[in-house]
Amino acid sequence: MIVLFTDFGLRDPYVGQIKARLAELAPTQQVVDLLHEVPDFNAHAGAHLLAAFAPGFPSGSVFLAVVDPGVGTPRDAVVVLAGGRWFVGPDNGLLSIAAARNADSRFWRIAWKPEGLPATFHGRDLFAQVAAEIARGEFPTDKLTALDALEVEFDSGDLPRVIYVDHFGNAWAGVRNVPKDAHVSAAGERFRHGDSFGFVGKGEGFWFMNSVGLLELAVNRGSAAAKYGLNVGDPVQVQRLN
Repeated sequence: MIVLFTDFGLRDPYVGQIKARLAELAPTQQVVDLLHEVPDFNAHAGAHLLAAFAPGFPSGSVFLAVVDPGVGTPRDAVVVLAGGRWFVGPDNGLLSIAAARNADSRFWRIAWKPEGLPATFHGRDLFAQVAAEIARGEFPTDKLTALDALEVEFDSGDLPRVIYVDHFGNAWAGVRNVPKDAHVSAAGERFRHGDSFGFVGKGEGFWFMNSVGLLELAVNRGSAAAKYGLNVGDPVQVQRLN
């Protein structure tokens, strides 16, 4: 299985171009579109999202992860094996939190470049090639050099900021394991806890722990982003009482 995780969006041709290349290189592999709306250029938010999503996929899955504003520069391209899953993408911190949260992580630099590699689309022209070989069970030893660690590593602890706003207007924070009695605030508002949408009144704001284990701010049948003016990067205060 190859899992796509990008900031490309779906209105442009980039996802389709990558999938066409994967269909050529790994035609028997299932390709899953996990997320193409990672906040634009934001590898830090993407790293927290990727680390939260990855455990929901089977061992051996290959994540082709592209949030890469430094494409074409001397930044490295890398492969990471963490928690039994493979990650292929830029060495800009995007893969670092998934790696740090698994004690068994291993790292390789992609030392190979195809002839005529364009400077602006490594997702299709470099990462897809390597991801396809790994997914086929053909580890590309000739293309990789072992590393001791990644060059760019984000703090693997929680990130008390909004890292994603979904199309409902729910704001996800990079915070895990919040007890129900915690005080949660953002945008000058204190949010009550609710287990799910149906436990609060229509139009009422609340917080809950979502299906991938991250704190989420929401409004029942409404948009928390619109009601409270929440955007990616906004701070979220979490006060644990114990």
